[in-house]
Amino acid sequence: MPAPGHPSPGRPSPPVFRPAHVPASRIRRLATPVGVMAAVVVAFGYVGAVDPNQPGHYPLCPLFRFTGLYCPGCGGLRSAHAVAHGDIAAALGSNALAVVGYGIFAVLWSVWMARAVRGRPMTIAAKPVVWWGTGAVLLIFSVIRNLPFGSVLAP
Repeated sequence: MPAPGHPSPGRPSPPVFRPAHVPASRIRRLATPVGVMAAVVVAFGYVGAVDPNQPGHYPLCPLFRFTGLYCPGCGGLRSAHAVAHGDIAAALGSNALAVVGYGIFAVLWSVWMARAVRGRPMTIAAKPVVWWGTGAVLLIFSVIRNLPFGSVLAP
């Protein structure tokens, strides 16, 4: 005998009626952007509490360790620590590109949150030229910060 609610073998299952579109509840729509911001706040809180300027708290950048060259992320933790303490000048001195990235994240997150409140999906459909341009900026930043005249960009 089949379990209750299951059709007998050989018999078709009863039709299931579902509405074509059920809007998600506001709490459900906001859960992901709020969760992402909570993770960012926790990460910045940790970096703000555990000073990356003191040796031994964080691993050394592998590229810097083995080559002595700064990658685009070198100084990012010190920059985040400075931002967590409200010292934007020190943050820019540690990694100016990271500070720009924090700003871009803030703008994109705000747009995402506003769209989620209105029930509209957030989509980022960047053309390949944007991704290539981003890669070029990272590469140029890395090269310049490792040259003598670009030492102002070094952490």
